[in-house]
Amino acid sequence: MEEISVLVGGQAGEGVKATANIIGRIFNRHGYYVFVLDDYQSLIRGGHNFSIVRASKEKIYSHLERVDVLIALDGNTINKHLWRVKENGVVITSPKFNLDAKGVRKITVDMDEFVKQVGGIPIMRNSVAIGVLASILGIDFSVVENVMKDVYGEKAGKNIQLAKMGYDLINERVFDLPKLGNEPKPLLTGNEAVALGAVKAGLEVYVAYPMTPSTSVLHFLAAHKKEFGITVVQPENEIAVINMALGFAYAGAKTMVGTSGGGFALMQEAFSLAGMSETPIVVLEAQRAGPSTGVPTYTAQADAKFVINAGHGEFPRVVVAPGDVDEAFYKSAEALYLAWKFQIPVVVLSDKHLAESTMTAEFDESKALKVEFKAFNGDGEYKRYEFTEDGVSPLAFPGQEGIVVKATSYEHDEFGITTEEPETVKKMQEKRLKKMNTIIEELKKLETVKVYGNKESKVAIVTWGSTKGAVLEALKLLGLMDKVKVIQFLYLEPFPSWEVDEHLKNCEKIIDVELNATAQLAYLLKANTGLEVTHKILKYDSRQFEPIALAEELKRVLT
Repeated sequence: MEEISVLVGGQAGEGVKATANIIGRIFNRHGYYVFVLDDYQSLIRGGHNFSIVRASKEKIYSHLERVDVLIALDGNTINKHLWRVKENGVVITSPKFNLDAKGVRKITVDMDEFVKQVGGIPIMRNSVAIGVLASILGIDFSVVENVMKDVYGEKAGKNIQLAKMGYDLINERVFDLPKLGNEPKPLLTGNEAVALGAVKAGLEVYVAYPMTPSTSVLHFLAAHKKEFGITVVQPENEIAVINMALGFAYAGAKTMVGTSGGGFALMQEAFSLAGMSETPIVVLEAQRAGPSTGVPTYTAQADAKFVINAGHGEFPRVVVAPGDVDEAFYKSAEALYLAWKFQIPVVVLSDKHLAESTMTAEFDESKALKVEFKAFNGDGEYKRYEFTEDGVSPLAFPGQEGIVVKATSYEHDEFGITTEEPETVKKMQEKRLKKMNTIIEELKKLETVKVYGNKESKVAIVTWGSTKGAVLEALKLLGLMDKVKVIQFLYLEPFPSWEVDEHLKNCEKIIDVELNATAQLAYLLKANTGLEVTHKILKYDSRQFEPIALAEELKRVLT
């Protein structure tokens, strides 16, 4: 087999996500690229959760809806997902759940009885299913054992025992998934990659209030704060989050906050304060389906125009939108770098599909940008908002001997003294906006778009964020990667129009693919370059694009 997909389903609280994570690690140790999609409702217990684990010999960016193996931890999973099982696929479940279907193989295992035999707890039955899966794929049990030791540590004993019972129960290899010679690579979610990129760039403080789908950044950094040498704070709400973060940054700490659309809405006044006070701050905004509470555990790409126009008044900001874990690592490092170099707020615009999906990472840590800034050299009287050629003033921090460091929400002069004089107001506004020209010159040195496929093609697909994965996979399925080019926009503000001229000006057909109802990327493209897309493929049901379904949509437009 070139690749395999496995769906694990059950109720919230039954360890569905943990089971999928272990299966993904097993495939990773077996030498495969991995992608894990987690689908869950906004419930602590009950309801229905499922995860799809996909493993491939080649780099993958997305899940597939159809699967080779279905692990049903409850009867509801069979009812909801049997349609996904390919012909001659396998369903692993308990004998107490009904399954009457042609064209699939049913493997029934009394997992609960095995758990009783070893004196375990109910959730351990998942280990039996993992053992059965490894057996039918011909994966050496030592791989399963080592993964479980890594995951469970000292508590691995009974889980390994149960997995071996499931493994020994099946003596037939149903699918041939040969071990590859590749060394295992890190498996990370987009949120973990964002956190690691920021830490590598020099992050010192992370402040957040839990809000899906950004919450796992808070958990991850809190769990590793000593290892990373950072401070992690959870205040009482999102308003407190960003105001506290600005205080940390004013004192000289490299700070990032994390939230989703609703939380970022609460941060607007302080976001403008960052613009006026020229305080460097990075905001991770992990999108979910809205408006309002919306569909809180699912995905969307509907906040682009919101974050680009966030806050009141006019001030420079940068918005960067990574599309996979490698980009999440590099671009969060760039975000911290840009925030401090230009003393501006920077938004890392992610989405649930990227934030919480797990995939194989291949980034090079040594290539992450490190924070640097224009520091006050101690000569002369300190002017916090000194007029300079590029609009960027020297930075100093409270506690430095012989100087006063001001930060203000009010319009001010070079020293930070409040003013309402029209000429000073005009000059200070121009000073701040002058930074944008310097920022654009800096971005021209960075990767602001990616181009895939045939770069000479007159047919282009434009996209952004995690949707790029489904687009690339769909074109591969259609066999059109050498006939079409894909333009992925990594920066949305300032919009990289200098790249658009090179890649899109001669195109006869431009197809926009994104997860919103109003074609926000198409709007940005026209607003910044005058170019209009010719076709739009939009999805706004709170679910991500799936490559096979997207391929059908693209085929209709391309032929």
